[in-house]
Amino acid sequence: MTRTDPPTRTYPGRLRLDGRALVVVGAGQGMGRETSHALAQSGARVVCADIDADRARQVAAEVDGIPWSGDVTQDDEVARLVHDAVGLLDGPLSGFVDIVGMAEWAAVLDMDPQTWDAQFSICLRHAHLLSRHIGRHMIETGTAGTMTFISSLHGLTASVHHAAYGAAKAGLVSLVKTLASELGPRGIRANAVAPGSILTPRILAAGTDALRERAAAVAPLKRNGSPSDVASAALFLTSDLSAFVTGQTIAVDGGVSIIDPFESLLS
Repeated sequence: MTRTDPPTRTYPGRLRLDGRALVVVGAGQGMGRETSHALAQSGARVVCADIDADRARQVAAEVDGIPWSGDVTQDDEVARLVHDAVGLLDGPLSGFVDIVGMAEWAAVLDMDPQTWDAQFSICLRHAHLLSRHIGRHMIETGTAGTMTFISSLHGLTASVHHAAYGAAKAGLVSLVKTLASELGPRGIRANAVAPGSILTPRILAAGTDALRERAAAVAPLKRNGSPSDVASAALFLTSDLSAFVTGQTIAVDGGVSIIDPFESLLS
């Protein structure tokens, strides 16, 4: 019997990013540092962007990348990032991974308007600036590529005591869907990763062992995540293994988001 199936793919090759020029925004530590390593190990040329110049230089040296420092919450700085990255990489950009964001903690009724606005600036406004400037560049150069954002589990659920952060990350989930719809015909994919409890340097410095143990106990996988777990998802969404995936937000949370809230009543 003659088979009529098409030839099978070489799947490890679809994970390779050889020849692609990518920007990791917020590359200086934690998830950004791991993502820089993941992309570079897969063959990408990486611009390691961070507001801290020393951290940008350190990570760039680790991955044979290019350091860049600036404040991506500012429109003119994002324009400079694109201009500099294109010049430094000597060619068009194939996309970016955006890791920038930070949560300010306060009850929703206690959060002042200035803090609310600052949270939206660092978690959502800058994402629009990146997608606008790099998206225009990719369209002008005819470059198909990817936009990958780091949202949060709190963009998918209630965000108790950090409402502005959760609302901004939920807005990022919506922005990803819109970008995917508008830019898909140009060959540009947009997706997000929604991490749960990830042991980044910032979390390790701020939390306690007891709190981390409680977070691990809640997850079906019974552990906290690591920055490499998030970087792995970002690599998948940036590579051709996800070539037919766009507009999606993947929860990397050890299963927390699928827990039945009534499960404890049955045990």
